Amino acid sequence: MAKLGKYNLFVKSESLQYSVQATSYPVEKGSVLTDHVKPDPETLKIDVFLEGEDYQKKIDQLNSSMYKGEMMNYAGRFIMRNVIIESISPSADKSARNGVMVSISLKQIRIAATPYVQANNPQTKSVTNAGQKQPTPKTQSTAVYHVVKKGDTYWGLSKKYGTSISQLRSWNKYPDTKIPIGVKLRVK
Repeated sequence: MAKLGKYNLFVKSESLQYSVQATSYPVEKGSVLTDHVKPDPETLKIDVFLEGEDYQKKIDQLNSSMYKGEMMNYAGRFIMRNVIIESISPSADKSARNGVMVSISLKQIRIAATPYVQANNPQTKSVTNAGQKQPTPKTQSTAVYHVVKKGDTYWGLSKKYGTSISQLRSWNKYPDTKIPIGVKLRVK
C-alpha cells in the first residue's frame, strides 16, 4: 500500500529515475568538450492496481489532479515530496476481472518564489511624492526690520514706517511698555 496525496494505492512496482543533462561542444580533435552538468527532476514510475467497480471513478480523480497540476507527496517504498502526476496509462487484460492496471509517472517539481507581492486592493493608485522631502519654494522676503533704540515705541514706529500698531504687536511679541533696546523688530 502506498499514498499519493489523498489517494491510497495498491502499488505493484516502483521505478525511480535520476538523470542529468550534460552540454557538449565539438572540438577539432578528440572527444567533445563538456562544461556543464544540470540535474533533471527526479521521476518515479509506479504500476498500480485499481480494483472494484468504481475503478473508472478513481482514474477520473487521478486525471483531474494531473490536469490541475496538483502538487502532492508520495510515500511508498520510495518517498518523494512535491510531485505532480505527469502521465497516467491504464491497461486491462483478461486476468484483471474486477479492476485495471495503471502506470503513473510522477515528476518532482520546484515552484519559483516570486519577489513580487500583490496588493490587497487591485485598483491602481496614482504615483505621488508622498513621503519624500518636497522642495520649498524660495520666496523673496520684503520684510523690513528696525533695531530698537532708547525711546522707541510701537506708536512712534507706526508713524515712521506707516504700519498699524496692531500689526506691529502681532509681528513682535513684546509688550508696549517693555520693548528691549537692541532687538530687531519687524516694521514692514
